[in-house]
Amino acid sequence: MRAVVFTLGCKVNEVESASIMSALEILGLEVGDKLSFADVYVLNTCAVTREAEKKSRQLIARVRKFNPDAKIFVCGCASEKDKQSFEDRAVTFVTGAQKKQEIIKAFTDIYGGHVNGLPYPKQTKTRAFIKIQDGCNNFCSYCIIPYLRGREVSRPVEDILNEIDKTDCTEIVLNGINISSYEGGLERLVSALKDADKRIRLGSLECGIITDAFLSALKELRDFAPQFHLSLQSGSDRVLKAMNRRYTRAEYIEKCRKVFEYFPDAAITTDIIAGFATETEEDFLQSLSIIDEIGFARVHAFAFSPREGTAAYKLKDIPAEIKSERLHRLLKAAERTSVTFASRFIGKNQSIIAEEFVDGYTSGYTGNYIRVYVSGNLKTGKKYTVKIKNIYKDGVIAETDG
Repeated sequence: MRAVVFTLGCKVNEVESASIMSALEILGLEVGDKLSFADVYVLNTCAVTREAEKKSRQLIARVRKFNPDAKIFVCGCASEKDKQSFEDRAVTFVTGAQKKQEIIKAFTDIYGGHVNGLPYPKQTKTRAFIKIQDGCNNFCSYCIIPYLRGREVSRPVEDILNEIDKTDCTEIVLNGINISSYEGGLERLVSALKDADKRIRLGSLECGIITDAFLSALKELRDFAPQFHLSLQSGSDRVLKAMNRRYTRAEYIEKCRKVFEYFPDAAITTDIIAGFATETEEDFLQSLSIIDEIGFARVHAFAFSPREGTAAYKLKDIPAEIKSERLHRLLKAAERTSVTFASRFIGKNQSIIAEEFVDGYTSGYTGNYIRVYVSGNLKTGKKYTVKIKNIYKDGVIAETDG
């Protein structure tokens, strides 16, 4: 029997899907994560935007084209938000984001077998995403996720260390919905990893976690990937307040400066929302200008999507054409600073982990998240020292040292 576990949305969803894949393999199924013919489909949905919800519902029709008789199991944020809309499509079983383990119970009720809870995720890449916590207590005014994922819950340090010890991946990424709130302090977990023989990367952070103590703990790691994804969302203090983000523009900039004090070659990456409800042109220009002021290595920019059930849903939205125009300007500025950041390393040696071979080139990422292309087929998962030669595609081209 063949199963496909297909995922929309964030890296946390991907990790949880990988655990479902592991459980189905234990039950004896052949399991994949690409849409193709299968007897069983598990659809892990997303609700971060209205478009993501729409795509989540459309998945059901897509998989039925591969096999009209397949059993379809649905989980995730979109089905947590609106379970009925999926049940109305006559699927086999529906649960939400908070009880994804019920997928396996529903499966074994039909086909038999037993799995004791959700196992560690099936690792299918050179980079292992380790979920360290779930949920969020921040309740930003635009975000529906705290209502769907629930309150913050952290995994025990010992369990995280055990999972890391069992993975063969060369790099691990600590991720979650809000890892900055890790119980007992993320610094405590980082300190427990100081002897890990893997490259350690952090998922998205809130800028408030940036302290001397936290940065000092990161410096003690044997192989830390100095990429800091510090969520910004807006460069305007007025908009930040309306978003219920608990920092000012000046405070955010100061945290970035502190990062550079400890890690001069660090990449600071971020998220910025274009066209938040009530955002003026003056507000937007504050977001635009901070891109150059910080020198972000990458910016994930996206247009504001009002989510019913959030505080921002009640605010007056701005026209879609204005959002689109502002998003275009953000993306152009982000492209410029990304090239500027990568250009700093031309002629320098960097360490990469080979990830994939396509069209004659192996690609991988430096610790500070520059995508590197090297001619030839390098061994996947192996670490190489390369010399950066020039800007190329969405990163740089390099040659192996010696």
